[in-house]
Amino acid sequence: MEFGRVSLEELAKIDFNLPPDPELTIRTLKAAPHQKQLQVHVGCAKWGRKEWVGKIYPEKTKDANFLDEYVKHFDCIELNATFYQVYGASTIEKWKQKAMQNPGFRFCPKFSQSISHIKRLKNAEEVTTSFYEGIMAFGDLLGPLFLQLSDNYTPKSLPELKMYLQHLPKDVPVFVELRHKDWYAVPDIRNEVFEMFSELNIGAVITDASGRRDCVHMELPTPHAFIRFVGNSLDPTDYTRVDEWVQRIKQWQQDGLQSVWFFMHQHDERYSPELCDYVVDQLNKALGLDLMRPKFINKDKGLFD
Repeated sequence: MEFGRVSLEELAKIDFNLPPDPELTIRTLKAAPHQKQLQVHVGCAKWGRKEWVGKIYPEKTKDANFLDEYVKHFDCIELNATFYQVYGASTIEKWKQKAMQNPGFRFCPKFSQSISHIKRLKNAEEVTTSFYEGIMAFGDLLGPLFLQLSDNYTPKSLPELKMYLQHLPKDVPVFVELRHKDWYAVPDIRNEVFEMFSELNIGAVITDASGRRDCVHMELPTPHAFIRFVGNSLDPTDYTRVDEWVQRIKQWQQDGLQSVWFFMHQHDERYSPELCDYVVDQLNKALGLDLMRPKFINKDKGLFD
């Protein structure tokens, strides 16, 4: 993932402290229904990583079997494959069957780029219907959906965004990622879009990338967090950043958070399993959970036992 990438020299100068909770987040969590247990899922964006063969996938694992192996280590995936192609129910059903060995597994499909980047949410009813018809084949293994807007999708398109979101099915949670800087730079625009999300019961993706600290907005329009964490190849700051996230999630749990979806990205994805292992270990300790951890073939790779 290249979004928010910086040089090592720039990395040393960045303030990675998480911002305080904005008023909307405080209000959202305070109003959330009480529940006994926070739902927590941790995963990556792709299962097809050849760099993981010999690390968490057995030697000589074929590409066709990567998903079979992925679900043995993680309980969700930020499914970027659906961004590049609208898949029919038959393909989705095959993926679902592979994941059934882990009944707690969830697929979190990304909206097709034909919807978000090509049509830019206009006249996208037909392709949206096809997208939903395909992903509904995941059945009980379907998690929330993720709509990423392009870097050049500006607040001028807020009316189109609102109209599109208003007409989406209400039975599957949706989170939106805003990337253009003007969504955050102008306070009135920022308040308007996140309040609109709140009114429509739409979640907001929080993207923690080194070079785009404005995307670490900490706005929770719903009592659910969808975090895209972009690490820097196991730089020491990756771990201190995770530590702070774990503490914030713990606080949000106490305040009323109902679920968190934590997706690991690295500019070099070979290192995602190691940092995922650290995330899960720290969440288990802080929240008293027993989330599954990646299982490294070379036990010395399990850095946090």
